[in-house]
Amino acid sequence: MIEVVKAGMQDLVMDLGRPGYRAQGVPEGGAADVEAMILANRLVGNPDRAAVLELLLRGPTLRFPGGGRVALTGAEMQARCNGKPMPCGRTLEIPPGGELEMGQASKGLRGYLAVAGGIDSQPVLGSRATFLPSGFGGWQGRALRADDRLPFGVAGGHGKKGVISFAGCKAPLRILPGPQLAGFADAALKALTADAFNVSTDVNRLGLRLTGPALGYQGGALPSQAVLPGAIQVPPDGQPIVLGWDGPVTGGYPVIAAIIAADLSCLAQLRPDNHLRFSFVTLEEAHAAWRKRQQDMDEAIAWAA
Repeated sequence: MIEVVKAGMQDLVMDLGRPGYRAQGVPEGGAADVEAMILANRLVGNPDRAAVLELLLRGPTLRFPGGGRVALTGAEMQARCNGKPMPCGRTLEIPPGGELEMGQASKGLRGYLAVAGGIDSQPVLGSRATFLPSGFGGWQGRALRADDRLPFGVAGGHGKKGVISFAGCKAPLRILPGPQLAGFADAALKALTADAFNVSTDVNRLGLRLTGPALGYQGGALPSQAVLPGAIQVPPDGQPIVLGWDGPVTGGYPVIAAIIAADLSCLAQLRPDNHLRFSFVTLEEAHAAWRKRQQDMDEAIAWAA
């Protein structure tokens, strides 16, 4: 059992999401930084899909009446267990009655706290991930509050004892051409990869609004089309919006490009006022990046052992 002594900015139960329901209007959702979530689970001996806590910028204070084995990955959050510093990316045994206090993130935006056995909330549509727009999944469909009591399952494997550090974001983020790429002016295509964009303060799991050079669209009106996380939509003002993990399943704005799957975890750690650039890659390069990402994760865990 985990007792919430003090809630953080936004603490959500997350797993790998609920694929297969986009036709019913439900996005896959799940952890924004899948890589950090999986690494946290592996550190404590959980299956990759086990539910964890996704912490936004400032974490909660949690009490473990019966103790537990935990690991914190993703953003570098200032954490203390019973008053002693807890390094990120390392397995920690919390004694019965122990308190884990997580403060502000010094790097990155989202931290991931795994507990051996996984958060044992009620699955909805096959997933424990919180979907805030519709208020279901996770813990009562909402962010955690003080006095919540979360059960977790029986610990399985032994986990790892090494340290995995915050890797930060790649620069630039790699993109593939979008379906409306040909409808953008030459100047817009050049600006997309030549200039830097800033992350605005309008950042959440629905998406990230960027500010920078206006991307002029010269195509005609569009019917609604299917969209996915990482799609870069361009509204009439020319300032791009990158769709997030709980974003809509359809949209009517032109999509100039899409961030490749291997870089979505980097997107999850961008904070307001961060700068980012984009670079086009081929589909073959995107596939190779995905394979390399899986290999790097396996090597990180092997090294941590």
